[in-house]
Amino acid sequence: MSNLFNILDFGAAADGETDSTAAIQRALDAAGECMGEVIVPPGVYLTGRLTMRPQTKLSGSSSWLFNGYGGSIFRLNTDETDCMIDITGAFGVQISGMNLDGGRRGEGIHGVKLYWPVYNGGGKEDTPTIDDCRIGHFTGDGVHLEHIWCFSVRHSMLCFNARAGLYIDGWDGFILDNWFSGNGGGGILGGPLACSVTATGNRVEWNRVGGFVIPCGNTMNITGNYFDRSGGPALKLGAPGGGMESVTVTGNLINRSGKPGPGLETEEENSHVLMEKCVNVTFTGNTLRRGRDDNGGGVWSPDISLVIRDCDYCIFANNAMHHGSMKETVRWDGKGNCRFEGNLGEPVGEEPPEAP
Repeated sequence: MSNLFNILDFGAAADGETDSTAAIQRALDAAGECMGEVIVPPGVYLTGRLTMRPQTKLSGSSSWLFNGYGGSIFRLNTDETDCMIDITGAFGVQISGMNLDGGRRGEGIHGVKLYWPVYNGGGKEDTPTIDDCRIGHFTGDGVHLEHIWCFSVRHSMLCFNARAGLYIDGWDGFILDNWFSGNGGGGILGGPLACSVTATGNRVEWNRVGGFVIPCGNTMNITGNYFDRSGGPALKLGAPGGGMESVTVTGNLINRSGKPGPGLETEEENSHVLMEKCVNVTFTGNTLRRGRDDNGGGVWSPDISLVIRDCDYCIFANNAMHHGSMKETVRWDGKGNCRFEGNLGEPVGEEPPEAP
Protein backbone atom coordinates (compact mmCIF):
# COMPACT_ATOMS: atom_id res chain seq x y z
CA MET A 1 0.00 0.00 0.00
CA SER A 2 1.43 3.36 -1.02
CA ASN A 3 1.59 6.17 1.50
CA LEU A 4 2.02 8.83 -1.21
CA PHE A 5 -1.16 10.60 -2.30
CA ASN A 6 -1.37 12.88 -5.34
CA ILE A 7 -4.19 15.40 -5.01
CA LEU A 8 -4.95 15.05 -8.74
CA ASP A 9 -5.99 11.44 -8.08
CA PHE A 10 -8.60 12.73 -5.63
CA GLY A 11 -10.16 15.15 -8.10
CA ALA A 12 -8.21 18.38 -7.55
CA ALA A 13 -7.79 20.63 -10.59
CA ALA A 14 -4.71 22.78 -11.21
CA ASP A 15 -6.61 25.27 -13.38
CA GLY A 16 -7.07 28.14 -10.91
CA GLU A 17 -10.84 27.99 -11.50
CA THR A 18 -12.17 24.82 -9.87
CA ASP A 19 -12.86 24.59 -6.13
CA SER A 20 -10.51 21.81 -5.05
CA THR A 21 -11.14 22.02 -1.28
CA ALA A 22 -12.93 18.69 -0.92
CA ALA A 23 -10.46 16.84 -3.15
CA ILE A 24 -7.43 18.16 -1.28
CA GLN A 25 -9.04 17.32 2.06
CA ARG A 26 -9.71 13.75 0.91
CA ALA A 27 -6.01 13.38 0.08
CA LEU A 28 -4.99 14.83 3.45
CA ASP A 29 -7.37 12.48 5.26
CA ALA A 30 -6.01 9.47 3.36
CA ALA A 31 -2.47 10.44 4.35
CA GLY A 32 -3.63 10.79 7.92
CA GLU A 33 -4.54 7.10 8.02
CA CYS A 34 -0.96 5.98 7.41
CA MET A 35 1.36 8.90 8.32
CA GLY A 36 1.59 9.56 4.61
CA GLU A 37 2.62 12.36 2.28
CA VAL A 38 0.37 14.43 0.04
CA ILE A 39 1.88 15.46 -3.29
CA VAL A 40 0.84 18.72 -4.95
CA PRO A 41 2.00 18.98 -8.59
CA PRO A 42 2.66 22.50 -9.96
CA GLY A 43 -0.43 24.52 -10.69
CA VAL A 44 -2.98 26.80 -9.07
CA TYR A 45 -5.54 25.12 -6.83
CA LEU A 46 -8.46 27.06 -5.36
CA THR A 47 -9.21 26.01 -1.82
CA GLY A 48 -10.98 26.93 1.37
CA ARG A 49 -10.15 25.70 4.86
CA LEU A 50 -8.05 22.53 5.15
CA THR A 51 -7.00 20.45 8.16
CA MET A 52 -3.96 18.24 8.54
CA ARG A 53 -3.43 15.20 10.74
CA PRO A 54 -0.43 14.05 12.84
CA GLN A 55 2.84 12.97 11.25
CA THR A 56 1.81 13.78 7.71
CA LYS A 57 3.51 15.89 5.06
CA LEU A 58 2.20 18.28 2.41
CA SER A 59 4.75 18.56 -0.42
CA GLY A 60 4.83 20.85 -3.41
CA SER A 61 7.17 22.44 -5.92
CA SER A 62 8.82 25.53 -4.43
CA SER A 63 9.57 27.61 -7.51
CA TRP A 64 8.38 30.87 -5.94
CA LEU A 65 9.72 34.34 -6.63
CA PHE A 66 10.23 37.38 -4.43
CA ASN A 67 7.25 39.12 -6.02
CA GLY A 68 5.21 36.14 -7.13
CA TYR A 69 3.98 32.64 -6.48
CA GLY A 70 5.10 29.70 -8.57
CA GLY A 71 5.11 25.95 -8.59
CA SER A 72 2.46 24.45 -6.31
CA ILE A 73 -0.02 27.17 -5.35
CA PHE A 74 -2.99 26.96 -3.01
CA ARG A 75 -5.11 30.10 -3.53
CA LEU A 76 -7.79 31.01 -1.00
CA ASN A 77 -11.27 31.13 -2.52
CA THR A 78 -13.43 32.14 0.45
CA ASP A 79 -13.91 35.07 2.82
CA GLU A 80 -15.58 32.87 5.45
CA THR A 81 -12.79 31.08 7.29
CA ASP A 82 -10.20 31.65 10.00
CA CYS A 83 -7.28 30.12 8.09
CA MET A 84 -6.27 28.20 5.00
CA ILE A 85 -4.53 25.29 6.77
CA ASP A 86 -5.27 24.29 10.38
CA ILE A 87 -2.48 22.20 11.93
CA THR A 88 -3.86 22.13 15.48
CA GLY A 89 -3.26 18.64 16.86
CA ALA A 90 -1.29 17.62 13.77
CA PHE A 91 1.79 16.69 15.80
CA GLY A 92 4.94 16.37 13.71
CA VAL A 93 3.32 17.73 10.57
CA GLN A 94 5.46 19.19 7.77
CA ILE A 95 4.50 21.64 5.01
CA SER A 96 7.23 21.79 2.37
CA GLY A 97 7.61 23.57 -0.96
CA MET A 98 4.11 25.09 -0.93
CA ASN A 99 2.87 28.50 -2.07
CA LEU A 100 -0.08 29.69 0.03
CA ASP A 101 -1.79 32.78 -1.40
CA GLY A 102 -4.40 34.49 0.76
CA GLY A 103 -5.43 36.89 -2.00
CA ARG A 104 -6.19 39.52 0.67
CA ARG A 105 -9.58 37.86 1.15
CA GLY A 106 -11.83 38.23 4.17
CA GLU A 107 -10.71 39.65 7.47
CA GLY A 108 -8.18 38.22 9.92
CA ILE A 109 -7.60 35.03 7.92
CA HIS A 110 -4.29 33.29 8.65
CA GLY A 111 -2.28 31.18 6.24
CA VAL A 112 -1.28 28.40 8.63
CA LYS A 113 -2.82 28.26 12.10
CA LEU A 114 -2.23 26.30 15.28
CA TYR A 115 -4.42 27.13 18.25
CA TRP A 116 -4.76 25.61 21.70
CA PRO A 117 -6.91 27.35 24.35
CA VAL A 118 -4.09 26.92 26.92
CA TYR A 119 -0.33 26.33 26.90
CA ASN A 120 0.57 22.67 26.41
CA GLY A 121 -2.97 22.18 25.18
CA GLY A 122 -1.97 19.07 23.26
CA GLY A 123 -0.09 17.50 26.15
CA LYS A 124 3.11 17.05 24.13
CA GLU A 125 5.38 18.89 21.69
CA ASP A 126 3.55 20.08 18.56
CA THR A 127 6.74 20.04 16.43
CA PRO A 128 5.38 21.31 13.10
CA THR A 129 7.89 22.24 10.40
CA ILE A 130 7.29 24.78 7.64
CA ASP A 131 10.05 24.55 5.08
CA ASP A 132 10.71 26.23 1.71
CA CYS A 133 7.25 27.81 1.50
CA ARG A 134 5.92 31.19 0.37
CA ILE A 135 3.00 32.30 2.53
CA GLY A 136 1.59 35.71 1.74
CA HIS A 137 -1.28 38.15 1.19
CA PHE A 138 -3.36 36.89 4.11
CA THR A 139 -5.50 39.34 6.05
CA GLY A 140 -4.29 37.80 9.30
CA ASP A 141 -0.83 36.37 10.00
CA GLY A 142 1.12 34.34 7.50
CA VAL A 143 1.73 31.73 10.20
CA HIS A 144 -0.17 31.97 13.50
CA LEU A 145 1.08 29.74 16.34
CA GLU A 146 -0.95 30.25 19.51
CA HIS A 147 0.10 28.27 22.59
CA ILE A 148 2.67 26.43 20.48
CA TRP A 149 5.25 24.07 21.93
CA CYS A 150 8.24 23.36 19.67
CA PHE A 151 8.28 24.37 15.99
CA SER A 152 10.54 25.13 13.02
CA VAL A 153 10.14 27.69 10.23
CA ARG A 154 12.95 27.40 7.70
CA HIS A 155 13.97 28.78 4.31
CA SER A 156 10.56 30.32 3.66
CA MET A 157 9.11 33.68 2.67
CA LEU A 158 6.36 35.08 4.90
CA CYS A 159 5.33 38.23 3.12
CA PHE A 160 2.80 40.99 2.51
CA ASN A 161 0.38 39.78 5.18
CA ALA A 162 -1.90 42.33 6.84
CA ARG A 163 -0.72 41.30 10.30
CA ALA A 164 2.55 39.57 11.16
CA GLY A 165 4.59 37.29 8.99
CA LEU A 166 4.93 34.93 11.98
CA TYR A 167 2.98 35.19 15.24
CA ILE A 168 4.39 33.27 18.20
CA ASP A 169 2.70 32.63 21.53
CA GLY A 170 4.63 29.80 23.13
CA TRP A 171 8.11 28.41 23.17
CA ASP A 172 10.88 26.29 21.66
CA GLY A 173 11.16 27.64 18.13
CA PHE A 174 13.81 27.52 15.40
CA ILE A 175 13.44 30.31 12.83
CA LEU A 176 16.18 29.95 10.25
CA ASP A 177 17.05 31.41 6.84
CA ASN A 178 13.70 33.08 6.05
CA TRP A 179 12.45 36.28 4.43
CA PHE A 180 9.97 38.36 6.42
CA SER A 181 8.95 41.04 3.94
CA GLY A 182 6.31 43.77 3.88
CA ASN A 183 4.07 42.52 6.69
CA GLY A 184 1.72 45.01 8.32
CA GLY A 185 2.11 43.82 11.92
CA GLY A 186 5.84 43.15 11.96
CA GLY A 187 8.05 40.42 10.60
CA ILE A 188 7.77 38.38 13.80
CA LEU A 189 5.23 39.34 16.46
CA GLY A 190 5.26 37.80 19.91
CA GLY A 191 2.09 37.17 21.85
CA PRO A 192 1.72 37.07 25.65
CA LEU A 193 4.78 34.80 25.85
CA ALA A 194 7.59 33.94 23.43
CA CYS A 195 10.39 31.85 24.90
CA SER A 196 13.32 29.63 23.92
CA VAL A 197 13.45 30.89 20.35
CA THR A 198 16.48 30.89 18.05
CA ALA A 199 16.24 33.31 15.09
CA THR A 200 19.26 33.08 12.80
CA GLY A 201 20.13 34.16 9.27
CA ASN A 202 16.80 35.81 8.42
CA ARG A 203 16.19 38.82 6.16
CA VAL A 204 13.62 41.09 7.79
CA GLU A 205 12.58 43.99 5.57
CA TRP A 206 9.98 46.68 5.06
CA ASN A 207 7.69 45.46 7.83
CA ARG A 208 5.45 48.06 9.42
CA VAL A 209 5.43 48.33 13.24
CA GLY A 210 8.86 46.70 13.42
CA GLY A 211 11.11 43.80 12.49
CA PHE A 212 10.90 41.53 15.55
CA VAL A 213 8.33 42.80 18.07
CA ILE A 214 8.46 40.64 21.21
CA PRO A 215 6.66 42.19 24.23
CA CYS A 216 7.22 39.37 26.74
CA GLY A 217 9.36 36.27 27.01
CA ASN A 218 12.82 34.91 27.76
CA THR A 219 15.77 32.83 26.56
CA MET A 220 15.89 34.13 23.02
CA ASN A 221 18.86 34.05 20.64
CA ILE A 222 18.79 36.63 17.81
CA THR A 223 21.92 36.11 15.72
CA GLY A 224 23.17 36.99 12.26
CA ASN A 225 19.98 38.53 10.86
CA TYR A 226 19.64 41.42 8.41
CA PHE A 227 17.00 44.04 9.29
CA ASP A 228 16.12 46.59 6.64
CA ARG A 229 13.73 49.57 6.56
CA SER A 230 11.45 48.63 9.41
CA GLY A 231 8.47 50.95 9.97
CA GLY A 232 9.49 51.20 13.62
CA PRO A 233 12.37 49.59 15.53
CA ALA A 234 14.08 46.63 13.91
CA LEU A 235 14.02 45.10 17.39
CA LYS A 236 11.29 46.05 19.86
CA LEU A 237 11.87 43.91 22.93
CA GLY A 238 9.79 44.15 26.09
CA ALA A 239 6.85 46.39 26.92
CA PRO A 240 5.47 48.32 29.93
CA GLY A 241 3.22 45.42 30.92
CA GLY A 242 5.63 42.67 29.90
CA GLY A 243 9.39 42.42 29.59
CA MET A 244 12.16 40.18 28.31
CA GLU A 245 14.73 38.20 30.26
CA SER A 246 17.92 36.43 29.15
CA VAL A 247 18.32 37.42 25.51
CA THR A 248 21.39 37.58 23.30
CA VAL A 249 21.46 39.84 20.22
CA THR A 250 24.70 39.28 18.32
CA GLY A 251 26.14 39.86 14.87
CA ASN A 252 23.10 41.46 13.27
CA LEU A 253 23.10 44.16 10.58
CA ILE A 254 20.38 46.73 11.29
CA ASN A 255 19.74 49.15 8.45
CA ARG A 256 17.36 52.10 7.85
CA SER A 257 14.99 51.45 10.78
CA GLY A 258 12.27 53.78 12.07
CA LYS A 259 10.81 54.60 8.66
CA PRO A 260 8.08 57.23 9.22
CA GLY A 261 4.65 55.93 8.30
CA PRO A 262 1.59 54.11 9.66
CA GLY A 263 3.61 51.83 11.94
CA LEU A 264 5.49 54.61 13.70
CA GLU A 265 3.49 55.70 16.74
CA THR A 266 5.97 57.50 19.03
CA GLU A 267 9.17 59.50 18.72
CA GLU A 268 11.21 56.75 20.38
CA GLU A 269 9.99 54.15 17.89
CA ASN A 270 12.02 56.05 15.30
CA SER A 271 14.98 53.92 16.37
CA HIS A 272 16.90 50.80 15.50
CA VAL A 273 16.32 49.12 18.85
CA LEU A 274 13.78 49.85 21.59
CA MET A 275 14.14 47.80 24.77
CA GLU A 276 11.84 48.19 27.77
CA LYS A 277 11.75 46.19 31.01
CA CYS A 278 14.48 43.87 29.80
CA VAL A 279 16.81 41.99 32.16
CA ASN A 280 20.00 40.01 31.50
CA VAL A 281 20.32 40.98 27.83
CA THR A 282 23.55 41.05 25.81
CA PHE A 283 23.58 43.31 22.75
CA THR A 284 27.00 42.98 21.17
CA GLY A 285 28.82 42.92 17.85
CA ASN A 286 25.99 44.46 15.84
CA THR A 287 26.26 47.05 13.06
CA LEU A 288 23.72 49.89 12.85
CA ARG A 289 23.28 52.12 9.80
CA ARG A 290 20.95 55.01 8.97
CA GLY A 291 19.42 55.34 5.53
CA ARG A 292 16.41 56.22 3.44
CA ASP A 293 14.17 54.54 0.87
CA ASP A 294 15.52 52.85 -2.22
CA ASN A 295 16.57 55.10 -5.10
CA GLY A 296 17.23 58.01 -2.74
CA GLY A 297 13.61 58.62 -1.77
CA GLY A 298 11.94 59.01 1.62
CA VAL A 299 13.13 60.45 4.91
CA TRP A 300 16.45 59.62 6.52
CA SER A 301 16.03 57.46 9.63
CA PRO A 302 16.23 56.50 12.40
CA ASP A 303 16.61 59.46 14.72
CA ILE A 304 17.97 57.28 17.55
CA SER A 305 20.09 54.14 17.48
CA LEU A 306 19.25 52.62 20.88
CA VAL A 307 16.37 53.46 23.23
CA ILE A 308 16.75 51.74 26.61
CA ARG A 309 13.98 52.11 29.21
CA ASP A 310 13.65 50.50 32.64
CA CYS A 311 16.21 47.76 31.91
CA ASP A 312 18.56 46.01 34.35
CA TYR A 313 21.72 43.93 34.11
CA CYS A 314 22.06 44.50 30.37
CA ILE A 315 25.28 44.89 28.37
CA PHE A 316 25.64 46.95 25.19
CA ALA A 317 29.17 46.42 23.96
CA ASN A 318 31.32 46.61 20.85
CA ASN A 319 28.64 47.70 18.42
CA ALA A 320 29.46 49.78 15.34
CA MET A 321 27.16 52.83 15.12
CA HIS A 322 29.09 55.38 13.08
CA HIS A 323 26.44 57.49 11.34
CA GLY A 324 24.00 54.89 12.62
CA SER A 325 21.31 57.47 13.36
CA MET A 326 20.36 61.05 12.63
CA LYS A 327 20.19 62.63 16.11
CA GLU A 328 21.13 60.37 19.04
CA THR A 329 23.22 57.25 19.51
CA VAL A 330 21.84 56.09 22.87
CA ARG A 331 18.82 57.31 24.81
CA TRP A 332 18.92 55.67 28.23
CA ASP A 333 16.69 56.60 31.14
CA GLY A 334 19.50 55.87 33.62
CA LYS A 335 17.54 53.17 35.41
CA GLY A 336 19.01 49.82 36.32
CA ASN A 337 22.48 48.37 36.13
CA CYS A 338 23.29 48.67 32.42
CA ARG A 339 26.75 48.83 30.90
CA PHE A 340 27.70 50.63 27.68
CA GLU A 341 31.26 50.09 26.47
CA GLY A 342 33.23 49.85 23.25
CA ASN A 343 30.42 51.21 21.09
CA LEU A 344 31.85 53.34 18.30
CA GLY A 345 30.09 56.02 16.32
CA GLU A 346 28.19 59.26 16.35
CA PRO A 347 24.90 60.38 14.83
CA VAL A 348 24.96 62.16 11.49
CA GLY A 349 23.51 65.37 12.92
CA GLU A 350 21.92 66.45 9.65
CA GLU A 351 20.78 65.01 6.38
CA PRO A 352 23.68 64.31 4.01
CA PRO A 353 23.71 66.51 0.92
CA GLU A 354 22.13 65.19 -2.23
CA ALA A 355 24.51 63.58 -4.68
CA PRO A 356 25.19 65.74 -7.75
